[in-house]
Amino acid sequence: MSIDKMSGVTKTRSGSSWRAQALQLAGIVAAVFIAKGALAEPFYVPSGSMEPTLLIGDALLASKFPYGYGTSSLPIQINLPETGRVFAETPKRGDVVVFRWPGDRSQAWVKRVVGLPGDRIQMRQGQLFINDRPAELKPDGVGRAEDDNGGSEPAYRYVETLPNGVSHLIFKMRDNGPLDNTPEVKVPPGHLFVLGDNRDNSADSRVSLRAGGVGLLPIDNLVGRADAVLGSWDLGLRNQPVWTWLSGFRLARFFTPVR
Repeated sequence: MSIDKMSGVTKTRSGSSWRAQALQLAGIVAAVFIAKGALAEPFYVPSGSMEPTLLIGDALLASKFPYGYGTSSLPIQINLPETGRVFAETPKRGDVVVFRWPGDRSQAWVKRVVGLPGDRIQMRQGQLFINDRPAELKPDGVGRAEDDNGGSEPAYRYVETLPNGVSHLIFKMRDNGPLDNTPEVKVPPGHLFVLGDNRDNSADSRVSLRAGGVGLLPIDNLVGRADAVLGSWDLGLRNQPVWTWLSGFRLARFFTPVR
């Protein structure tokens, strides 16, 4: 009988311990889910459309609280109807934003906001105009624009200054590119005009959604603001011998702000 009692006590304790561990695990999962949904979420940069600001292989941290919360802010994508945003704030010109691509909301894209609701946006000979005011372009030497296969080509680097005083780097690989001259577009309420910093290699608001671009971006599609590069690895080494891969870590980019 004593053995039975001891056995029963052991089973009870074992059951209690299992339940406690399950509750602890559920608490950890819930905390991670809430943190990713409410605070910040990491994202990976697979293309060169935001060079030289962001490189292929960068790992980004997007803060979610600056623009409020909507269904696009959820850490997992669920097909829910858009009901607006809670604590909504409009991005500032020059902000680098992560958003759900309107063509497929399972995809997260990153671009720079240049046009707010009511703004008139136009490209003239490769120069950005906002409400008929040109964004200043200052030459800043020559850089290398990477492609998705690990190759690169020369690109003219400029410091672009928006009319609100925000400055950032852009690439121009050629004159008279196919997106260097566009009709003037007025940004409607609830939308943004976004551009890639690599102006000759970005399917952004200059390209319609039907043609594979962003078109005018609904603010409800915003995930958050890209605030920092957590780490970076040169994908050009992925076809090289494994023992060379450590050299691909771009240590100078670790924990750097996105500007």
